[in-house]
Amino acid sequence: QVQLAESGGGSVQAGGSLRLSCTTSLYGIRPYCMGWFRQAPGKEREGVASIGDDGATTHADSVKGRFAISQDNAKTTLYLEINSLKPEDTAMYYCAASYWRLCTIEKTAFRYWGQGTQVIVSS
Repeated sequence: QVQLAESGGGSVQAGGSLRLSCTTSLYGIRPYCMGWFRQAPGKEREGVASIGDDGATTHADSVKGRFAISQDNAKTTLYLEINSLKPEDTAMYYCAASYWRLCTIEKTAFRYWGQGTQVIVSS
């Protein structure tokens, strides 16, 4: 089992930056894939970025060049660097863990979820 806890959200102006963190507590095998997702009001949850056990990353086209996923060396904390924020980035951001070998940003592959951290971007 995996317990996840996000932090680092907040209210920022467009063009600003944030660094989201997700601490993990493991009770068994380490997940093969960790990801960040977001859900805006009235919209479906969408994949933002993922990182596999080998360090390979995937980013959604909508955030490429602005967002970057990473992990600490111990793989206990997941990060999401968010730059050049836009009002459309406003959403609840969630980290998630998957035991699928194929690491993607498809939400159905992720079994464990955190409670989320809110990001609000004003214009």
